[in-house]
Amino acid sequence: MTETRSSDATGLRPWSGHRAGTGGHRRIVVAMTAAGIATFAQLYSVQAVLPGLAATFDASAARVALTVSMATGGLAAFVLFWSGIADRFGRVRVMAVALALSTVLGVLAPFAPDLATLVALRAVQGAALGGLPAVAMAYLAEEIHPGHLGRAAGVYIAGNTVGGMAGRLLAGAVADLGGWRWGVAADAALGALTLVVFLAAIPRPRGFRPRRRERGGPGLARRVAASVTDPGLVALYCQGLFLMGAFVTVYNFLGFRLLGAPFGLPQAVVALLFVAYLAGTVSSAVAGRVIERVGRYPVLLASVAVMVAGVLALLPGTLAAVVPGLVVLTFGFFAAHTTASAWVGHRAAPAVRAQASALYTLGYYVGSSLFGWLGGVCYDRFGWCGVVGYVLALCAAAALSGLGLRFRREP
Repeated sequence: MTETRSSDATGLRPWSGHRAGTGGHRRIVVAMTAAGIATFAQLYSVQAVLPGLAATFDASAARVALTVSMATGGLAAFVLFWSGIADRFGRVRVMAVALALSTVLGVLAPFAPDLATLVALRAVQGAALGGLPAVAMAYLAEEIHPGHLGRAAGVYIAGNTVGGMAGRLLAGAVADLGGWRWGVAADAALGALTLVVFLAAIPRPRGFRPRRRERGGPGLARRVAASVTDPGLVALYCQGLFLMGAFVTVYNFLGFRLLGAPFGLPQAVVALLFVAYLAGTVSSAVAGRVIERVGRYPVLLASVAVMVAGVLALLPGTLAAVVPGLVVLTFGFFAAHTTASAWVGHRAAPAVRAQASALYTLGYYVGSSLFGWLGGVCYDRFGWCGVVGYVLALCAAAALSGLGLRFRREP
């Protein structure tokens, strides 16, 4: 498989990407924002209704959290598959097919008769959703001018945060009126609407032309191997692994804490806490601009430190501490995620860019599924203080694994 760059309208200069302010850039921003909303509204549609699932199926927090973990695990398991398909058939086509399949599965999920069936449906839906995050950063790196990539990546991640927030708020509010099944169905409807926007807005790709692998060219296995030989890329994959595990753990189990003593909040009020995702929307957009001024590593390290401060603020048993703590945690996480994911697209060689992007996504969702589930075990056994200690340990692991980036020169 080889990547080819097309030429500009004169056919004399290689394609360098859409610049900020152009029509193509604006269409990509709209399309990828819609795709991010569709993906993350559906991927985390059950997170806001986990207590309702526990009541319906008479299950523990760790068991119902499998509806989140298996979806993110399914996504992680299939990102490399989708990256290979995208090299063969094109990025835009893969993203469209993935979103369409996941929307159909999202419609089926509310009809699950038992928890095992729901977990299975969510796993398959996550596998389908993997087609978008697997190639989104590679697509942006190919279609956006390098000087504006950090900014475009920030806007895309901001769209992800809007999707995560909107999906959780919508599901939580509707579930409070009609039960969790209606809440999940509402997110499927949101996914269908944003899919239409994506298809209408996405421009014709110009930075990548899919074609068959030439004889003797690198196959998928060799491209994946090349993506793990750069220690700097491996360090970036670890950021997604540890930080996403920390972030998802908090959002998975904070609802259980707030529904019980000493808070005793109703489900609808707990769902409103997902408005904290707006902090991630802001930090994602801001991080891309700050990176252009001070560099990637300082932004990444500062973002992890902000996450730690937010986690510590979640310890007290008062809303006056929990709400700002959640906002600070969310701000720090999405700034770190924006920095690391865009750094992968920038650092990886063009021939392995899709695989490097997919491996970052793999680490990101392994962190969500594995560490998110282990967070439930901590909550069931040690309570909220155990969860906070666990999340702090994951943040420390991310900071330590990222130290190597400081001493390695970017391409």
